[in-house]
Amino acid sequence: MMSTEGRKDSTEAGSSSRTAAGSSTAADQQQQQQQQTSAALSRYESQKKRDWNTFGQYLKNQTPPVALSQCNCNHVVEFMRYLDQFGKTKVHLHGCVFFGQPDPPAPCTCPLRQAWGSLDALIGRLRAAYEEHGGSPETNPFGNGAIRVYLREVKECQAKARGIPYKKKKRKRSQLKGKEEDNQPKPLP
Repeated sequence: MMSTEGRKDSTEAGSSSRTAAGSSTAADQQQQQQQQTSAALSRYESQKKRDWNTFGQYLKNQTPPVALSQCNCNHVVEFMRYLDQFGKTKVHLHGCVFFGQPDPPAPCTCPLRQAWGSLDALIGRLRAAYEEHGGSPETNPFGNGAIRVYLREVKECQAKARGIPYKKKKRKRSQLKGKEEDNQPKPLP
């Protein structure tokens, strides 16, 4: 009789361990799916998600908190100014002896700012995220003209501070004429 009870106990123990193993397998599968989903996100998508969350947190921390539906281009500009405190780009002030020098020979007390390129990329990601989260392109605060003006001012200011002129390259007239002539049919000899 002991042998029958022993078999019964081992059978019950086996089925309970299989149940536990089955549930851990389901949990493992769910964890693997989450890892695959996060691994499937590109670097751009991951950064876009982080930027969107950071901007949302910034709006919540305003006094009073700002709802995303109430967000406008002024909030976006203020957000970019807020991010300057975490910047790593030295931007020389007008009174600095190194103003306009690309490679200053000594350190100075000028502030660190977000680089223009970083802000430009950030706005591009946030503009895309806004529309992915249901916002319409017409009301997208990240696509507002005031944002482009602000970014242009940052670009020019940083360029002057480092002594790097940013000017649009103009096409030479001779290049334009040459292209027009190439498109014209040539007379037969």
